[in-house]
Amino acid sequence: MNINITNSSGQPIYEQIATQIRNMILSGKLKDGDALPSMRLLAKELRISVITTKRAYEELEKDGFLYSVVGKGSFVAARNTDFLKELKLKEMEEHLREAILQARIFGVTKEEIIDIITMLYEEEDES
Repeated sequence: MNINITNSSGQPIYEQIATQIRNMILSGKLKDGDALPSMRLLAKELRISVITTKRAYEELEKDGFLYSVVGKGSFVAARNTDFLKELKLKEMEEHLREAILQARIFGVTKEEIIDIITMLYEEEDES
């Protein structure tokens, strides 16, 4: 599992793990029923404490993204992905609304905003 941890982020390590796994589920990289690495294996791969991976998995389970089977491990829970996508779109709209408000305050035009978004979107495609 490709998870990147950064110490310079202000976000706790367990949140970084949970966020990246959540994004893999929402993007379809992880499908319903897929097994996740054991907490011990993931901790070993990331060179972190098992307690940290346990906390990340518990958060994902609490939010309904994972379920655990004693003795078998943790698995991606079946979810209504359309509903989840709609929640993420709403969250994104709120961030964009704030960015547009800031842009208007500083006199940035709609065309400049579109250019910036296009550049950032294409930059992500290249990486």
